[in-house]
Amino acid sequence: MNTSRLLAAALCGSALLTGCATTNLDNSAGRKTVYQDVATRSDKVAGVGIESQDVVSMTDTMIRDILSTPQIARRATPPRIIIDSAYFTNDSSSRINKNSITDRLRVELNRASQGRLIFVARHYGNMVENEREAKRSGQADAGTIRATKAQAGGDFRLGGRITSLDAASKTTGDVSRYHQITFELIDLEYGTIVWSGLHEFKKEARDDILYR
Repeated sequence: MNTSRLLAAALCGSALLTGCATTNLDNSAGRKTVYQDVATRSDKVAGVGIESQDVVSMTDTMIRDILSTPQIARRATPPRIIIDSAYFTNDSSSRINKNSITDRLRVELNRASQGRLIFVARHYGNMVENEREAKRSGQADAGTIRATKAQAGGDFRLGGRITSLDAASKTTGDVSRYHQITFELIDLEYGTIVWSGLHEFKKEARDDILYR
């Protein structure tokens, strides 16, 4: 009888230990981080909004088009261009940081132009003004480059607009979105449009993607 009781107690103790060990297992769901090509559509996370591959595609297209426009990229004196998001508006239903488009356009165009275009950093105007005031007041020396009466003025500035058209099926839950993105360079003296570019695409999906 004592032997039977000891065996039963041992089995119970073993079961308890096994149960405790099981509760300590890490059963959390997850998937390891995988780097993706920014120019390629993701097979796992994709919706009908503007995504990385769209930003890369549209800016690459605009860069080639601008550099092939003689009145901009083939002037004897390189023109000064302002490219930022100040006059680039988002009127679409897609949530997108406009700077991701205009910053890539400016940086890659600057690299590709190889001095044929000069870029005015108007988005850093306050930083430049503060340094100029420090130099002229004697708080800082004059540095090693020339002193100018004023900051650089621009010849052309980027303007543009993002618009969209949406459609949804009540039956299937599928949605489609057409995007139209316009880019324009404006002559800052005459107010004329010296260059225009258009990028458009349409996507369809059963959209359950949250854009942030």
